[in-house]
Amino acid sequence: MSTICVNRVILTGNLTRDPELRTLPSGNSVCDLRLAVDTKWRNPAGSWNDQTNYFDVTVFGNQGEIVAKYMQKGRAVAVDGRLHWREWETKDGRKAQAVNVIAETVQFLGVPNSARNGNGNGNGNGEEEPAGISGGDRQDPSAIDDEALLAGVGDF
Repeated sequence: MSTICVNRVILTGNLTRDPELRTLPSGNSVCDLRLAVDTKWRNPAGSWNDQTNYFDVTVFGNQGEIVAKYMQKGRAVAVDGRLHWREWETKDGRKAQAVNVIAETVQFLGVPNSARNGNGNGNGNGEEEPAGISGGDRQDPSAIDDEALLAGVGDF
């Protein structure tokens, strides 16, 4: 019997901090993002409730470098990627786990903050900002350095 498995996530939200770009020992670039995504639902009484969910997003390679160059806190972004679950043992011997999003495509949404302030096209240095980035740097989950990813894990 064949089983079909799908691991796909699409999120739109706002960056909660500036992207953090770093280089792994292998020389690959990794950019860490934190995305706030609002959810609305109607409770049994009929009124609307709001909840904000936060997602850690990892963008590899050239795509990560471009995201770090052109994006900043508060910017609206769409991310298409997959979930990556990992488990590790903490220094005190407890088991910990986290899920983050490995981005395959990052799409810039809305107008950059500096463009709204009359500084040109958004990056303040006369370069044209890309509308979106498709990943050519697809990463095999088994090749991801969990120690490197753990440095970007925030509070859940």
